[in-house]
Amino acid sequence: MVEFEQALLAIAAAFVLFAVVALYRVYVGPTIHDRVIAVNVMGTNTVIAIALVSAAFDEPVFLDVALVYALLNFLLSIAFSKFNVEHGGVL
Repeated sequence: MVEFEQALLAIAAAFVLFAVVALYRVYVGPTIHDRVIAVNVMGTNTVIAIALVSAAFDEPVFLDVALVYALLNFLLSIAFSKFNVEHGGVL
């Protein structure tokens, strides 16, 4: 069973690495739209990593944290998109 838990943690680490790669797009992104999508990808990867860690450690409390983080990530994306549209940008 230890191998399965280590595999889940390795996959979670890969998703964290993907989030760090998306951070490059947030910094460089030629348009604001690229940056919004990259932040959303980072949030989604973080939620997946938290869920995998929850499965690896058999802690269902972490799933609650992942769900709250997913909801906040969604609301942040919607709020930022609405702010951008109201101030002249079209998504």
